[in-house]
Amino acid sequence: MRVRGTAETILCTLLLSFPILATASDSPLFSSDGYRIARYRAPLPAEPPAGKRLDTTQLAELMSGENPLLLDVQAITLRPETEEFGITWLPSGQRWHIPGSVWLPNVGYGRLEPRILSYLKENLARLTQGDRDRALVFYCVVDCWMSWNAVKRADAMGYRNLYWYPEGSDGWQDAGLELVPGHPVALDSEKF
Repeated sequence: MRVRGTAETILCTLLLSFPILATASDSPLFSSDGYRIARYRAPLPAEPPAGKRLDTTQLAELMSGENPLLLDVQAITLRPETEEFGITWLPSGQRWHIPGSVWLPNVGYGRLEPRILSYLKENLARLTQGDRDRALVFYCVVDCWMSWNAVKRADAMGYRNLYWYPEGSDGWQDAGLELVPGHPVALDSEKF
């Protein structure tokens, strides 16, 4: 009986140590297709859902040797009166991001409304010029699941050269590297 208790304790410890391995339907934090849908600011898993994880040094090396598309997915408010006044972003303050980045807000949520999904698809196609092998680096801020979700979504869209920078703009700044003012890519109110 004591052996069984010890084995059960070890099994429970292992299961609690790896909550990300639970199926999506087992947790209110994930959708049935595996996207994080709640508590977006929380500790992240060690591995991305697709592609390769980068630390700050690796990202700087990638940027100096290749021309990756840096995608900031930090969320911001969408103006609530969209039907009456047109669709626009309402940043609460200045966003600072890695030089050369393109800011696609809200594309890292676990559930995307159709207009935001279209916004992501159209901008990825435009920015990569249809090249699904273009290096894409997704980031947000430290401990933000939105970049993890965005990598997963880009993989589902058929992009093949994916990178995840989980330290985000916070990690870049902590390394003493330059941040520049960010401006979100506008929503095309005629399409949305």
